[in-house]
Amino acid sequence: MLLGYYEDGPNLVTLAMNGWAAPEPAWWLNVQAHPDATVELSEGTRRVRARAALGEERDRLWARMREHESNLDAYAAMRPTETAVVVFEPRS
Repeated sequence: MLLGYYEDGPNLVTLAMNGWAAPEPAWWLNVQAHPDATVELSEGTRRVRARAALGEERDRLWARMREHESNLDAYAAMRPTETAVVVFEPRS
């Protein structure tokens, strides 16, 4: 699965979206059940733990994503549920 992301310190951040359609993407359902994962980046493989950002952290990360997509809020409004902001934290 290819995902767009940005780096927030040591973390990778992406949105759990399915083309702005209602269902949650399968990868997000999978990492909710099994948060320890491996991501493949151009510079190599990284072991991570996935989690949803909440509260002020979610607001901050959402605002940063909005810098890359000015219509983010309008797109998100097309979904019946809130779009999860997913944080992939490094794990050893």
